[in-house]
Amino acid sequence: MALMITDECINCDVCEPECPNEAISAGEDIYVIDPDKCTECVGHFDKPQCQIVCPVDCIPFNPQRMESEVELRAKYLRLTENK
Repeated sequence: MALMITDECINCDVCEPECPNEAISAGEDIYVIDPDKCTECVGHFDKPQCQIVCPVDCIPFNPQRMESEVELRAKYLRLTENK
């Protein structure tokens, strides 16, 4: 499943540069994750890098975007095929 950023976000800006898919961007009030670009770092790292660096632990899995490891890997391949 994709990740999401909750309203506990303090806009510290540490997650955005860590995302290998450029799925994280500044939203109106807090940072947001584009679920169509989020692969939970599958294909890049063993663990989601944004979760590792977040100082307030506000990046849980998004229950609205359930995706299997196979689906996440397929998304990773689509996102990186032209790079």
